[in-house]
Amino acid sequence: MIKQFASGLAFTALLSMSLTSCNQAKEEKKAEEEVHNPASQTIPEESKDLLGRWDLTVDKKGTAVPSWIEIKLSGFATLVGAWVGDSGSNRPISHIKLADGKFSFAIPPQWEGGEGDFVIEGELAGSELKGTITSNTGEKYTFTGVKAPYLVREKAPEWGTPIELFNGKDLTGWKASNDKSQWAVKDGILTNAGAGANLITEQTFNDFKLSFEFRYPEGSNSGVYLRGRYEVQIEDSPKDKHPGTLFFGAIYGFLSPNEMATLGANEWQKFDVTLVGRLVTIVANGKTIISNQEIPGITGGALDSKEGEAGPIYIQGDHGPIEFRKITLTPAK
Repeated sequence: MIKQFASGLAFTALLSMSLTSCNQAKEEKKAEEEVHNPASQTIPEESKDLLGRWDLTVDKKGTAVPSWIEIKLSGFATLVGAWVGDSGSNRPISHIKLADGKFSFAIPPQWEGGEGDFVIEGELAGSELKGTITSNTGEKYTFTGVKAPYLVREKAPEWGTPIELFNGKDLTGWKASNDKSQWAVKDGILTNAGAGANLITEQTFNDFKLSFEFRYPEGSNSGVYLRGRYEVQIEDSPKDKHPGTLFFGAIYGFLSPNEMATLGANEWQKFDVTLVGRLVTIVANGKTIISNQEIPGITGGALDSKEGEAGPIYIQGDHGPIEFRKITLTPAK
């Protein structure tokens, strides 16, 4: 009887050890399968040179228009990213396929409307990208791309002498983007009566502080582009709307303000914007709504994708009416 009892205890102990060992093995296997540490990633050889941000130039019926793409590694092998066309906002890419050195992805239309997807196909050509964009209506364009610059500044800027970009009298120092301009100066106020042309400074700038006062009617939409590439959104966004990347005070499609700081339509408002490299700070009506955040790339409607170069200030005038009464820029020395 004692021998049987001892034998039973031994069997139970062995069974317990076996189950413990089995559970440990399962846990170890599970841990191996659930590695979430990006530092442990091994970047696949075939995709490593594609990863990063690219400034694109698209040949659209003989006209060079800007575009942008970011390609990222999700997990161990899946490529995802983001894309900006010559209009609209930053759009997420759920999956970028890569085979035989060529990448491709499909993305649905945004403000373009219509059915079907846009299809982007490309490959590395030395240190550059080249490829095609086929629209959802079947039009096909070619593009080239270069790696986007980091724009890191080694030290804080020293500020120069403020420049009054608007003299309160006329459009001296500005040019319209087309012959449909509705910009005029009335009683010391720079006014855009309705959708027509954008207004662009003749001067170009690198790093700067920009202050401007503006007013818009109900339902209007405009924006101010920094270096002609990054839009600070001006829109009649409802005060009770959650802040977002498409609404008042955003860097359009990329950076969301931390609150909806608009005073509403028909009120004079003020933005104070500081741009150093890619880092932007926006103060709206006395409230800091974006603080020293990196702008990843160009926004839709940019003049070009040459991010490493100086660029103008431009005011969006092809969407709706808007007014300005003071525009002051302080450049970095």
